[in-house]
Amino acid sequence: MASDSGHDDAQYLAGSPVRIAILRALGRKPRRPASLTDAVDATRTTVQRILAGFRERQWVVKRGSTYHVTPTGERVHDAYEGLLSEIDRADRYGRFAADLERAGAGFPADGLETGDLTAATDRDPLAALDRVVELIRTIRGSDVRAVSPIVTTQYNEAAGAAIDEGSEIELIIDREVLETSVTEFGPATDRAISDEGATVYVSPDPIEYGLFRYDDVACVVAYDEHNNPRCVFESTDETVVRWADERFETLSAEAAPLSAVIQESSTTPE
Repeated sequence: MASDSGHDDAQYLAGSPVRIAILRALGRKPRRPASLTDAVDATRTTVQRILAGFRERQWVVKRGSTYHVTPTGERVHDAYEGLLSEIDRADRYGRFAADLERAGAGFPADGLETGDLTAATDRDPLAALDRVVELIRTIRGSDVRAVSPIVTTQYNEAAGAAIDEGSEIELIIDREVLETSVTEFGPATDRAISDEGATVYVSPDPIEYGLFRYDDVACVVAYDEHNNPRCVFESTDETVVRWADERFETLSAEAAPLSAVIQESSTTPE
């Protein structure tokens, strides 16, 4: 646990952008106050006051008229820059991570280290949906394992074209998606049952996020509370790929084949 003095020092450094700018500049090379004034665009008085604060905390030392950052000052600087990077990452991936956490997906935190994110925006609300459709259309014969909490005409058409080009698709949906498929997309549902290139399973529990695995790529689709796709995260990182494979295996182990579920529904008395 950090001490009170550590908390106070962190507040001191974060209290002014000029302070971190000076520490960053000294990390590059030792400087005199006049050189720092030009480098960070601050008055000489401000620079001298900050240098005094750094010396008090032993983050810098003075040799003659030149200031040098100490090893502890370097570590403080690196830790602060790391914090800023994490905050930037949280700002970019925050919605994706929040939607997955709300869905109970258990996405690994270190999975956000690498990957490309496509996010829906007010200007382009269909960006995530379009990206998923684009991915399905470009797999060109690769085997696919997928999980989806929705069914759309775009998904069905893209999947059908992929199967026609030699892909084999394993798909897990939930019962609500099945009901929508039977009611609104009868021909596509019939093909899912009869086509050897498609294997569909029905989960007994609601599904609230999407997965898409092909070759060495794992795609994770985050949906909002209204089941609108909001973010698509694509990665070849081993952590993400392993997580996606484990999630698919867990869901498929609890799911039943589509044909069996439909047959059961047709024989169940009203």
